Formats: sequence, C-alpha cells, structure tokens
Amino acid sequence: MWIFLAFLIVPLIEIGLFIQVGGLIGLWPTLAIVVLTAMLGTALVRSQGAQALNELKRSMNEMRDPTAPLAHGAMILFAGALLLTPGFFTDACGLALLVPAVREAVLRYVSKRVTVTSFSVNQGFEARPRQPGPGVIDGDFYEIGPENRPPQGPSGWTRH
Repeated sequence: MWIFLAFLIVPLIEIGLFIQVGGLIGLWPTLAIVVLTAMLGTALVRSQGAQALNELKRSMNEMRDPTAPLAHGAMILFAGALLLTPGFFTDACGLALLVPAVREAVLRYVSKRVTVTSFSVNQGFEARPRQPGPGVIDGDFYEIGPENRPPQGPSGWTRH
C-alpha cells in the first residue's frame, strides 16, 4: 500500500512544483534547473559512491561489519536514481541523501526497526575435492614425442 501511495503522491507533488516554479521563473529556466540538478547529482553520486566503495573495501579488509558502508552505498545509489528522475521534490530528496549526516540519521532510524540475527565472516574458500560427473573418465596421461612413440603397424594404428 505504501508503494502505491508513493507512486500516486510523488508525481502529483512534482506536477504541482513544476507548475509553481514554471509560473514564477518560466519554462526554459525551469527545464535548465532540472537538467543542471541531474548533472550535478551525477557528479556528486560518482564521487560519494567511490568514497563509499573505498570504505566498504576497508571494512572488508579489516574484517569489520560492512553494514554501514553497504547501507551508505545503497542510499547513494538511491540518491542517484532520485536525482536522475526529473522533478524538484525527487531532486531535493536525492540531494538530502547525499549529505552524510542525513544518511546517518536514516541509518539510525532504519536500524532501530531491523533485527540482525547473525553475522559471520568466512576466512577464505574451502578446498573441496571435485567429484567427476557422469561421462567423465578419470585417467593419467603422458606426452608422446617422436623419441618415445610406440611402433606403428602398416595401417598407421598403434597396437597396445
């Protein structure tokens, strides 16, 4: 139900804001602002996304809980989607999500409502012997060079 309301309310807010802003400053400046915020948002998402990825790598290398860097990366990705969506309301929400303090507040709010039951880190891959599938013949081989080639019969076939 919440998703349905979001898909209903957000476009209505955007249409209302387009009408209001377009009436105040005109069509072309309004469209220029929408395009400019998309370009600015893309640059911000790229730089902050790289920082979030570096933090995620650092937490993995130090064997720390990667929840916060993953959440920040997801929020930055969502902010990028909001900034690429034309409109003033979605741009404002996207820009707000690019502020680290806002992301921390959202993370605290969500973490109060989510319960993590377990978290484990695997130290590496476990080597398991491979079981051959049907139709696989297990065998040994050796290379036959000209010096150790067995004698051939008159047809060119080798007899064993």
